[in-house]
Amino acid sequence: MPPWRDARRSAGARADALLAEMTLEEKTAQLYGVWVGASAEGGDVAPHQHDMEETVDLDELLPYGLGQLTRPFGTAPVDPALGALSLARTQRRIMAANRFGIPALAHEECLAGFAAWGATAYPVPTAWGATFDPGLVRRMAEAIGRDLRSVGVHQGLAPVLDVVRDARWGRVEETIGEDPYLVGTVGTAYVTGLESAGIVATLKHFAGYSASRAGRNLAPVSMGARELADVVLPPFEMAVRESGVRSVMHAYTDIDGVPSAADEPLLTGLLRETWGFEGTVVADYFGIAFLKTLHGVAGTFGEAAGAALTAGVDVELPTVKTFGAPLRKAVAEGSVPESLVDRAVRRVLVQKIELGLLDEDWDPTPPALASVDADRVRGSVDLDTAPHRALARQVAEESVVLLANDGTLPLGPTAPARIAVIGPNADTPMAVLGCYSFPVHVGSRTPGTAHGIQLPTLYEALTAEFPHSEVVTASGLAEADAHGTEGFAAAVDLARGADLVVAALGDRAGLFGRGTSGEGCDAASLVLPGAQEQLLDALLDTGKPLVVTLLAGRPYALGRAARQSAALVQTFFPGEEGSTALAGVLSGRVRPSGRLPVSVPGGPGVQPSTYLAPRLGRATEVSNLDPTPAFGFGHGLTYTTFDWNALEVDSQLACTDGEFELSCTVRNTGALPGTEVVQLYLHDPVASVVQPVQRLVGYLRLPELAPGEAVRVRVRVPADLASFTGREGRRLVEPGELELRLSASSTDRRLTARVALTGPPREVGHRRSLHAHFAVEAVPRA
Repeated sequence: MPPWRDARRSAGARADALLAEMTLEEKTAQLYGVWVGASAEGGDVAPHQHDMEETVDLDELLPYGLGQLTRPFGTAPVDPALGALSLARTQRRIMAANRFGIPALAHEECLAGFAAWGATAYPVPTAWGATFDPGLVRRMAEAIGRDLRSVGVHQGLAPVLDVVRDARWGRVEETIGEDPYLVGTVGTAYVTGLESAGIVATLKHFAGYSASRAGRNLAPVSMGARELADVVLPPFEMAVRESGVRSVMHAYTDIDGVPSAADEPLLTGLLRETWGFEGTVVADYFGIAFLKTLHGVAGTFGEAAGAALTAGVDVELPTVKTFGAPLRKAVAEGSVPESLVDRAVRRVLVQKIELGLLDEDWDPTPPALASVDADRVRGSVDLDTAPHRALARQVAEESVVLLANDGTLPLGPTAPARIAVIGPNADTPMAVLGCYSFPVHVGSRTPGTAHGIQLPTLYEALTAEFPHSEVVTASGLAEADAHGTEGFAAAVDLARGADLVVAALGDRAGLFGRGTSGEGCDAASLVLPGAQEQLLDALLDTGKPLVVTLLAGRPYALGRAARQSAALVQTFFPGEEGSTALAGVLSGRVRPSGRLPVSVPGGPGVQPSTYLAPRLGRATEVSNLDPTPAFGFGHGLTYTTFDWNALEVDSQLACTDGEFELSCTVRNTGALPGTEVVQLYLHDPVASVVQPVQRLVGYLRLPELAPGEAVRVRVRVPADLASFTGREGRRLVEPGELELRLSASSTDRRLTARVALTGPPREVGHRRSLHAHFAVEAVPRA
């Protein structure tokens, strides 16, 4: 047995033994992928021709081996079982073609579920953030991971840990929110779930991608070192420390002129040497070539390859461009040390060994096909099972945010006799899906192909939810970004004849300008797309009770509707079960419990702005622009009320290297059950550098409380949570007064504890405490 096949040896020793036998061509072959599509008939995969790629000849490449297969399921619609068969046959071909029998690692997108035809379309990450429920997100990710693993996939390109800095950015829907602690905790939960299923999770985009100028995709980033350290990096640091994540993807962007793909202090100094990351760093698609073509920091593709390898990038995706012949030429000429190639190859081989791909008995037949007869493969794999749909429904239900309500909701069993559902998203199946769902991302390129999953529209869901009401619909607008108002008259007439109007507004997901939300679909302002605001005003003018629902990828300014609607309900592309979840909230069958992971702006032109603003970032008397949100981060109503009282503070150990404890009682004082989310914000009145007015340092989604039921919430707060990056670039805990705000949202403070930290300033490093620790005790009824 060759030593690299010997499972008794450590992964590192096996990789070293194999590396010592490889030629330069065989080494570099492990450092790139090839973009392929699975065969619809179960045959070998075929190279996918992209307009940014050159033609790839697999017969020419495979004798040297292959590092990765890019998106065999996520390139064209294919029956999942036949796709799995195609992938397995291709793996056998790859193993037979290279002299070491090394298979490729297959990766797929899984941002809102496995991006494959027929797979469950879960809510987008912004909806995960709205749940404030990391445990649920972990369960969802584990289910996604099991599906990926079942058909032979090894790596998932998720989650996105970018913190929203400008809601005009098209990829807001891919993010978890505008607060680094929420992003970190929910994102880490997702990674833990995916990794527990045996899938290599991939943190992206490292780092700063979401802070691009003017919210434009792939634009330069203007950011100081302190904003980078205290806002952008913490979610990545948390995930690396706590989740066992095995891959990181660099960002496309540059920060102050240094592209992430060529940033050695970031990808090696911080990520590996300081945080201790030991996995692989993969390129965002075409990102290494962009060092030459877009950033202009490399004169040739060989120079680009050398810069990326030096920085710490290990794998070129989606296909070979710079890490093939250009890299080999640079090594031969002496401009790139072969030791850099060896370093990256060793990391790739260790990962493949840890996945079992180099074990003597490894079989490319995936678990889903292990007991399937060869003549009965088609249709034998179900990626959208009833338990998956139930999980998708729970995530969707917990993510619905009730922004405002004058008492009209819930509609209950005695719903109005005639309900008019008006708007471009009223009867549009795809309105619940984000841009990385398979039907949008891939299916939109193959018109006429079935979605592969059931996508009831909001109109259909409301018709089913209210069987005793007459539910009628009109779009008013041809699609979400349409400007023509020729459909207004019919829509308004329908509204006038109804007892209740439900406006169905929001986004149309797409890519690179083919939608109003998604990658490359940036917004000039946060006014509703197309003529939706005019339609909304026309519906308000009817005088009929108006419930505004939003199926969107980002928050929008809602104009007079924010004040005059009977109710406002926000969702963020809630997935295939989203319209049913939304209908359930309107009826009261589902009790709303979502909270805003991003602020809803008070006006359309105040970006970039988030709740993490210092004092001068808020409304002042010296500017005519008011960035005050209509609904702040963390906001979300329920169908009941909660009283918070009996605050107690134990600050005996409140020094710069100590901790303190807070406790309070939360009681449901309304007539219906409901879920409260306890949010803990820190306010530092005086610091050596400017601080946000407040920032989230902990939260807890309470179990649903019955009317009259109460719980005692205790939270232990390490002083480390008050740390920030000081003037010298070091993270410090400073002595002085702090306010800890127990809040229902960033704009709804319920109880305030004032604590004085004593002792000298203390420098804290990357082993500091990251979390407040919550405990809940039942309170006996009186």
